[in-house]
Amino acid sequence: MENIASGVKSLEAEAEKIIEEAKAGAHDILLRSRKEAEEILSAEFPLDDARAECDRIVAGAREEAENRVELSKEKTSEISTNANKKIEKIVERIVDIIIGTESA
Repeated sequence: MENIASGVKSLEAEAEKIIEEAKAGAHDILLRSRKEAEEILSAEFPLDDARAECDRIVAGAREEAENRVELSKEKTSEISTNANKKIEKIVERIVDIIIGTESA
C-alpha cells in the first residue's frame, strides 16, 4: 500500500510541476502577445503610400477617360464631315437632274 501511495504522491508532484511549467509558459505567451499587440497598435499604417497609389490610379483613369472622349469627338467630327459630303453630292445630283444636266 505504501508503494502505491508513494507512487501516487510522486505522480501528483510531477503533475503539479507540469502544471506550473504550463502556467509559466502560458504567462510568457500572454506577455509576448500583449507586447506584440501594443507594437501593432502603436505602429502607424502607411496611409501616405495608400493615398499616393489611389491618386495614381484615379489620375490614370481620368487620363484614359479624357483620351476616350477626345477619340469620340474626333470620330463624331469625321462622321459629320462624311455625312455632309454625301448630302452635298446628293443635292448636286438632284439639282443636275432638275435642271436637266443629268438624267435620272
